[in-house]
Amino acid sequence: MLRSLIFVPSNSKRFIEKAKALNADIICFDLEDSVPLNEKTTARQAIIDTLAKRAEYRSSIYVRINSLESGLAFSDLNAIIQEGIDGIVLPKVNDKNEVNKIEHLTSALEKERGLGKDSIKLMPSIESAKGVVNAYSIAKSGGRINALVFGVFDFLYDMHLDYVEDDEVEYRYARAKIPVDARAAGLAALDGIWQKVDDLDGLRKDANTAKRLGYSGKTIIHPGQIEPVHKIFMPSKNEIEWAKKVLEALRESMEIGNGKGAVKLEGKMIDAVHYKQAKAILNAMDETK
Repeated sequence: MLRSLIFVPSNSKRFIEKAKALNADIICFDLEDSVPLNEKTTARQAIIDTLAKRAEYRSSIYVRINSLESGLAFSDLNAIIQEGIDGIVLPKVNDKNEVNKIEHLTSALEKERGLGKDSIKLMPSIESAKGVVNAYSIAKSGGRINALVFGVFDFLYDMHLDYVEDDEVEYRYARAKIPVDARAAGLAALDGIWQKVDDLDGLRKDANTAKRLGYSGKTIIHPGQIEPVHKIFMPSKNEIEWAKKVLEALRESMEIGNGKGAVKLEGKMIDAVHYKQAKAILNAMDETK
């Protein structure tokens, strides 16, 4: 499930520790915006230490590295690619060439460190006019990519526009285009953050708009935003029916063990990955009851 991705400052031991109890779909330790330049090295080490205790975290663990243009991305990757990491958020991606550079180094480090091939997923974050224009080619640029992220505030900065509350004219086109491009590439899309952490009504309104645009979830910055976002991004009726069919089709293979690694459902092959997705969808429904 990709309903929620919460950014956690990796220079804060207190926040890292608290993240163990969070039920966000993805815990994303941040090396970028929330970490001052003079604390990057310390933050990288904190992530290394955290990944060594991966079993204490219930959610998927991602890391948002620094952008390629910062000159820090390769140092970030060299530090954090190890057993326990599930994915990487790539900030400020402008074109597919930037993704290819990150993917090439990620593959090399996976091989060097004995990790599964293509085991680490990538989420490019679209935060500029150029990134919006190239969103589809970015989404199609690598097999590791599982979602696009919309970085609304950096996009507005790049466009020399101000954020106007309760009026999304300044970013409406970009916000609507990204989930379309993601879906065309067979991916999900995560909407940008809601900054006012005490305004849950505003968050709900914003999240409902994102869902209507085709986003599967939102990026968030506070634990109090997880539950409202999960309630809004509940699985659709079609997803629930699909999940029930998958569980029934794979029950013998997954639970009894009849030796069948994959079966055909409605003309398509499904396997253990689909079984895991189906269980996540039905578990999400149980959470909201």
